[in-house]
Amino acid sequence: MTQFRYYVAASADGYIADENERLDWLMDFDGFAGQTESYDAFMAEIGAIAMGADTYSWMLNEIREEWPYQGLPVWVFAHRELAAFPGADLTFVRGDVTEWAGDIARSANGKDVWVVGGGSLAGQFVDEGLLDEVLLYSMPVLLGGGRPLFAMRGTARLNPTYTREYPGGIRETRYAVKKAPGQSREY
Repeated sequence: MTQFRYYVAASADGYIADENERLDWLMDFDGFAGQTESYDAFMAEIGAIAMGADTYSWMLNEIREEWPYQGLPVWVFAHRELAAFPGADLTFVRGDVTEWAGDIARSANGKDVWVVGGGSLAGQFVDEGLLDEVLLYSMPVLLGGGRPLFAMRGTARLNPTYTREYPGGIRETRYAVKKAPGQSREY
């Protein structure tokens, strides 16, 4: 069964972007030993991407060359009109994640879905019982504020399933998201 997985890096105090919506702090860690192998192994299991409008807008402004997700359908949750990146397989959608989860899962063709972000979109998937796994890279930096790792209405319990330490104090932790009673996976 297709799983919805949130693969993300955050500061040690739980932010995915700083107060200015910047990721410069994260780029300081780019290229750490084991990063490429971990990312490539993850991407080999991904058949589709769900992305929030702010993350897509950031990518649209920051990427100057080729779209990084060639060959993958990308579903962008947006409440405003956004330009399409040339050559990307994009579907812009509006509405609740439950309304689109089935279509997104089917577009993954038996593989998993990467919930790219941001924290608000990931929180919606958690709130609806649709997020299956969190793959969190904790980076050894404190931002003191910014965009939170999750923005959600309720509480979610996580079961750690894997931890790995990387040089420089970077930690990868994988969590299974425990479903609340009554949350179903039907779509």
